[in-house]
Amino acid sequence: MEDLATETMSSEEIMKMEDKYGAHNYHPLPVVLSRGEGVFVWDVEGNKYYDFLSAYSAINQGHGHPKIIDAMVAQAQKLALTSRAFYNDCLGEYEKYVTEYFGFDKVLPMNTGAEAVETALKLVRKWGYTKKGIAENQAKIIVCENNFHGRTITIISASNDPEARDDFGPFTPGIVSIAYNDIDALAKELEDPNVAGFIVEPIQGEAGVFVPDEGYLPKALAMCREKNVLFVADEVQTGIARTGRLLACDHENVKPDILILGKAISGGVFPVSAVLANDDIMLVIKPGEHGSTFGGNPIACKVAIAALEVVKDEGLAAKAESLGQLLRDELNKIDSGIVTLVRGKGLLNAIVIKPKAGKEAWDICVALKENGMLAKPTHGDIIRFSPPLVITEEQLLDCVDIIKRTLAQFE
Repeated sequence: MEDLATETMSSEEIMKMEDKYGAHNYHPLPVVLSRGEGVFVWDVEGNKYYDFLSAYSAINQGHGHPKIIDAMVAQAQKLALTSRAFYNDCLGEYEKYVTEYFGFDKVLPMNTGAEAVETALKLVRKWGYTKKGIAENQAKIIVCENNFHGRTITIISASNDPEARDDFGPFTPGIVSIAYNDIDALAKELEDPNVAGFIVEPIQGEAGVFVPDEGYLPKALAMCREKNVLFVADEVQTGIARTGRLLACDHENVKPDILILGKAISGGVFPVSAVLANDDIMLVIKPGEHGSTFGGNPIACKVAIAALEVVKDEGLAAKAESLGQLLRDELNKIDSGIVTLVRGKGLLNAIVIKPKAGKEAWDICVALKENGMLAKPTHGDIIRFSPPLVITEEQLLDCVDIIKRTLAQFE
């Protein structure tokens, strides 16, 4: 068997190997990373880059945060997995910590963001039948257009993205899609007594960091309460201090009935996700009705506690708030004919690009890479800027200079 040790392989060779043996379900930027620390990553040739994607906001605490890594290693050396067939000595501690941290009675632990969304959807339906009294198999869940909640069959059934949906049907019934940031559209659908829940991203990340109008979320919550409909916040990407508050919902003091978390709840070092709700909702799920072999495993529990402690101890929400404002102010100062809009909250930001001479957001991201920064486009004309929240002001301004120099190449 040929030796596939990558230590001696070039970036080009590694990319070719992945292309040959891996499914072609991603289109990565042409860079092969081998190390990360704080806000920086290095490729296999030793080139250093600022990470301005943070693994889609999973690495809010920075690459390789020592407190999180130490917690993971220490627990891995003791006990990694029991399944939920038995109790372990970490899960209860984590459940107490995370529910008190976010202010809910109960948590249902899972692994990935998509799993957590699926869990929330099941919870909403079960509640709709057992608590609201919706007739069997008639429950409806309202979603928003241009959402991104994951890639499972049920979740893409809630998507209007042709790339996510084409050739993957038939789709899961019982899902109603409305325009995002449209209170009147929500009001209309809430008239249906069979609606059990409304699931929404407080800021649509994959859609291009689309921030709704002020007042949209509080109005939506009040309308859901009036109609006895569960308000579900998907904060997988926006949660854990990314937008300048612990949760994006906190900007307008919105307390969802069900909260979905993932990504940075582990600092990006281990798959951890969580669904939080109070007893009157969570306890509709009985033993045997939902679960996960790895959900709530000892490593995940210790890692998540450490990751959440870092957020609090290092004041990452306040840091994201102030540095995010600085970033948007500086980006708006750039005199560029191809940047049409700067938007965001905290350190979840985006610029909208007007293609020029056949060059689009992808080309700019490739040029940013050559200049020492890694970012990724979405929807062809949008580039997200979401560095680890541990970035310093000096580093942030250095990145603004990289962006400025790169954009100048396309003028």
